[in-house]
Amino acid sequence: MLLPPATTMSHILDPKWLLILAGAVLLVQVVRRHLAGRTLKKIQGPPAPSWIMGHNELVQHQMEVGVLQKEWLEKYGTVWRTKNCFNEDALEIADPKALQYIFHKSGYHFPKPAVARQFTREITGSGILFAEGQDHARIRKIMNPAFTASQLKSFLPLFRHSAQKLGQKWKELLQVSSDSTQRVDVLSWLARCTLDVIGEVGFDVQCGALDDSLNPVMHAYKNMFADAIPFPSKANVLFRHFWRYIPMPILNYVQYIPSKEHIRFRRTLGVINDFARGLIQEKTEAALAGKNENKKDIMSILVRANASENPKSRLTDEEMISQMATFLLAGHETTANSTSWMLYELARHPEYQSKMREEVKAIRARVTERGDSDFSVSDLDSMTYVLAAMKEVLRLHPIVYSLIREAGRDDVLPLANPVTTTTGEVVDEIPIPKGTTCNIAIWAYNRLPQIWGPDADEFNPLRWIDHEKMGQTYVGVTSNLMTFSAGLQACIGWRFSIIEMQAILVELIEQFEFTIPEDKPEILRFPAGLVAPLVKSDMKAGAQMPLRVSLVQ
Repeated sequence: MLLPPATTMSHILDPKWLLILAGAVLLVQVVRRHLAGRTLKKIQGPPAPSWIMGHNELVQHQMEVGVLQKEWLEKYGTVWRTKNCFNEDALEIADPKALQYIFHKSGYHFPKPAVARQFTREITGSGILFAEGQDHARIRKIMNPAFTASQLKSFLPLFRHSAQKLGQKWKELLQVSSDSTQRVDVLSWLARCTLDVIGEVGFDVQCGALDDSLNPVMHAYKNMFADAIPFPSKANVLFRHFWRYIPMPILNYVQYIPSKEHIRFRRTLGVINDFARGLIQEKTEAALAGKNENKKDIMSILVRANASENPKSRLTDEEMISQMATFLLAGHETTANSTSWMLYELARHPEYQSKMREEVKAIRARVTERGDSDFSVSDLDSMTYVLAAMKEVLRLHPIVYSLIREAGRDDVLPLANPVTTTTGEVVDEIPIPKGTTCNIAIWAYNRLPQIWGPDADEFNPLRWIDHEKMGQTYVGVTSNLMTFSAGLQACIGWRFSIIEMQAILVELIEQFEFTIPEDKPEILRFPAGLVAPLVKSDMKAGAQMPLRVSLVQ
């Protein structure tokens, strides 16, 4: 804006000029947001069933993960528009370049929205999954020493010990059967195994889950997601829509609303926090006295790292406790589920299961020949067929099937796969206004034919052997998968999870054979926050993965 030549600083500071300047800035912002919003409205997408509810009710009441994403992906391409409550536009994103931009190139400019952060806070506390921006960077820096490659390798003997204990329990179970075979809910056993692992590796405590100890942590987590998250009421969905307008400190009080999800989350986190508080105090006192220098569990490393930090950047007591809840959830629930889906796919593909068993047998012979008693990390990494199957299951069955982000500023999303707008225009970028909800369609991305081939919906581990690299735009932390998220906020424990899964899977494949039970139960990918396997004819029983387990002959 041009000012009269005689204008001085005092004129510029005149309220009238300040008002005009503020009005001009506001006008520019309104015009930019209108133009960006206008482009957003041209992106194709399914018609909303309701102006008030948008697609929320439809999505949150689906019975199986992936059904809607598959339908919309095939119809609209790798980005499509959906509706939030009150006809608000949102984007569903499976495009690799858009995901790379959001997670890798934009720093913290696509934060988690209030709903996602509040639920995370209720489940794990104010830890790394809740934190944003500089708080997230500060917490991650302190946690990094516990997840170095050398540190994770040192955990392998503990992983293997729990895996072997699980194998022994199953052998005892099968010995009472006349034909050495039984129908087993492998998910419940794997959850007990991985809880023992995270107890020992994470905190240097014996949980005793495989020994049938009455474990309060196990009891607290059992079916938590399936009980609390699915099928929210319309009132709940509408109420959550307004959470974005509530400051986060005040929003924390919604946990005291007497609804089933808030009550369940509060009770569960209370059990975990009680368990954590005493342990952290004990380890902190030991660290101050110089008594836990040789302790290698994650919490001891975290306590030492925290003690050496500048006091201004240290984790608070609440943040320390929250990390424990995060470890317990991420360290046992997700790995148990992923390994269950792995055994399910191997039961459906016995020929590949045999390939894996032969490979494990060959590596076992090599280990014995060199005089070692068990596999090393190098041995596990040399199992080509095992690794290919793991990658394929992580691709086909991502336990976290969707994430939510929100544009922190007016922005432009680049696209690897151009989309056609409602006006017939083909666009390779989408301007979006600040505040736009970006639903990250992990399930859809992990099945994109453009990346994984025409058989992207099928279990085909050989794709990982036949192709050195898949996809032109690299997104995730490993194998171009979005299963562990990506970028600054990717899962810090993804390597931990993979080594743990390798250690357990190799033990089970070496000792046991897995087949589909005679009644061929239909397994649903139930959307319960995480993907939970449910038997369609027995959904009231909660998450389970029944398979027929036999001793290898």
